[in-house]
Amino acid sequence: MASIMEGPLSKWTNVMKGWQYRWFVLDYNAGLLSYYTSKDKMMRGSRRGCVRLRGAVIGIDDEDDSTFTITVDQKTFHFQARDADEREKWIHALEETILRHTLQLQGLDSGFVPSVQDFDKKLTEADAYLQILIEQLKLFDDKLQNCKDDEQRKKIETLKETTNSMVESIKHCIVLLQIAKSTINPVDAIYQPSPLEPVVNTMPSQTVLPPEPTQLCKSEQRPSSLPVGPVLATLGHHQTPTPNSTGSGHSPPSSSLTSPSHVNLSPNTVPEFSYSSSEDEFYDADEFHQSGSSPKRLIDSSGSASVLTHSSSGNSLKRPDTTESLNSSMSNGTSDADLFDSHDDRDDEGEAGSVEEHKSVIMHLLSQVRLGMDLTKVVLPTFILERRSLLEMYADFFAHPDLFVSISDQKDARDRMVQVVKWYLSAFHAGRKGSVAKKPYNPILGEIFQCHWTLPNDTEENAELVSEGPVPWVSKNSVTFVAEQVSHHPPISAFYAECFNKKIQFNAHIWTKSKFLGMSIGVHNIGQGCVSCLEHDEHYILTFPNGYGRSILTVPWVELGGECNINCSKTGYSANIVFHTKPFYGGKKHRITAEIFSPNDKKSFCSIEGEWNGVMYAKYSTGENVVFIDTKKLPIIKKKVRKLEDQNEYESRCLWKDVTFNLKIRDIDAATEAKHRLEERQRAEARERKEKEIQWETRLFHEDGECWVYDEPLLKRLGAAKH
Repeated sequence: MASIMEGPLSKWTNVMKGWQYRWFVLDYNAGLLSYYTSKDKMMRGSRRGCVRLRGAVIGIDDEDDSTFTITVDQKTFHFQARDADEREKWIHALEETILRHTLQLQGLDSGFVPSVQDFDKKLTEADAYLQILIEQLKLFDDKLQNCKDDEQRKKIETLKETTNSMVESIKHCIVLLQIAKSTINPVDAIYQPSPLEPVVNTMPSQTVLPPEPTQLCKSEQRPSSLPVGPVLATLGHHQTPTPNSTGSGHSPPSSSLTSPSHVNLSPNTVPEFSYSSSEDEFYDADEFHQSGSSPKRLIDSSGSASVLTHSSSGNSLKRPDTTESLNSSMSNGTSDADLFDSHDDRDDEGEAGSVEEHKSVIMHLLSQVRLGMDLTKVVLPTFILERRSLLEMYADFFAHPDLFVSISDQKDARDRMVQVVKWYLSAFHAGRKGSVAKKPYNPILGEIFQCHWTLPNDTEENAELVSEGPVPWVSKNSVTFVAEQVSHHPPISAFYAECFNKKIQFNAHIWTKSKFLGMSIGVHNIGQGCVSCLEHDEHYILTFPNGYGRSILTVPWVELGGECNINCSKTGYSANIVFHTKPFYGGKKHRITAEIFSPNDKKSFCSIEGEWNGVMYAKYSTGENVVFIDTKKLPIIKKKVRKLEDQNEYESRCLWKDVTFNLKIRDIDAATEAKHRLEERQRAEARERKEKEIQWETRLFHEDGECWVYDEPLLKRLGAAKH
């Protein structure tokens, strides 16, 4: 056995429900990760199980720096190293082995190297077969609806299940073909192969044997779309291999180390599939549930950009008066219904189409990224967009404005802290309308989104109007909101909300930093928010959880993760909130736990647990147990946005209207072209500012230290009114 690495790892077992110590041997030539109950058993050749690495995908969890997964043969295997450094070494060695065996060709001795056109042909053939099977699945569904005979239904269901398995296999083949193609024709020059660095071997008994020359793959390259590469951004020094000019493959990692002392196993012992001595102890197949999704054709990343029908006149570089056009549209006698639109573009978005399209997301994404890569500059295909801007998504924090304004109604500081936590925990579920994860538009620099909410039992008829703030000339009882994209690199959004009559405001900024994690995508939300109860002079500083797009090879779904805090320096009350990511060995999705503390107390007076998109329960130190929040029963109050014809060109819905319209009618090419026009205009304006040495001026927010603050908050306006 030509070993590239060997040493101890822990593996997860579903039999004992826990981690078990095992001795692992990675065989470079065989493309096999074998494990034994001990090093002594390895010496005797008593193998406990193995994982074949051809076509495997490595994944990591951003919340845990020691575990990793290998997904292959429709199984996900889970491993745990001693620490992050050890995990890095294992993953780097596994990458090289996966690379070699994933891209080996049947025409090994012929010297045949496929071209991009060869891959395109095979991709077209695979997609044709896929469409035939998907059509067959639709026929099965129709027959099942009309079939009343139980025996016949069972036959149809068996056929459907078999067809679903074939669909999943073809999808996996398409992904692998796209991976291989991307190594020959990298997208946007993100894949930049360079000479292979030797593996740094510090594990016990790590050894390497050079492969025989005839065994080297003729076109071995690292597939940039395969999640194999730096584990984290800090591991970027690991380079990727490249074939030489003759088409021969790279040499394996350094062979200067001594050979293993144990007896080499015959190549004939390499099994056809991964296995474990206890077949269901080792892996988790939940990630591979069936779906009838179908990849659409890929959109070339160079054409991914969006819309603008308005001309880019000279005022594009000026700081505009954002209230002027709003005020002009508020003519006397105009009703609220005439001025504002409460329609959500997601209301008429078909879920079935989302499921069918998401496979193409992976093929496009995997062709551009490596494990741990920052996704900030990676272009995503237009058809997976959510049909609204990220700025509009932030408005969903106030989908329950009544909970927000009731913070100021509480009589004492303890109750106000509890109410802040209640509003905070209710603020996340409304952001996800469907079960399939989709991505909102990346806001362009200077983009604005404005809206307001009418509180329950507030008719706004004959109500006193506010003349300033985020949305002038609405009721003083309303909650008003404004968001602005204040920075493009890094991408920072600032947003502000207030209720004049309740004397409460909220100011926040979020810097989103995305990272590719193999089987998921992580989005770190860096920044903070501040709830201010002006009548009590209390300011509650809070942080935001990270977001994760999970199961990106099947049906993507969103979960939140990380520890967040809420603190009020004046009163001393604080809260600690943990968004738990789903463990791979069971457990529930979307769990949260929270503790609320009195000043100087180490023991909480209130403990909360549940699901952030479901029911959360509170247990008080008095012994009282209550339902804290039931998001299923909380009515979502729709936001009101000015009608499209009354919006300025830099407002979100107006900016993205062509993209949104074409996505609605499923004209992906037109949506992509519209997006491209918008982004090209943004680049042109940036170049113009650079040439003229003009600094970009934000519209409604300014930088204050590390925070972005609304220019005219309620606190400032009330203070000015007193004088």
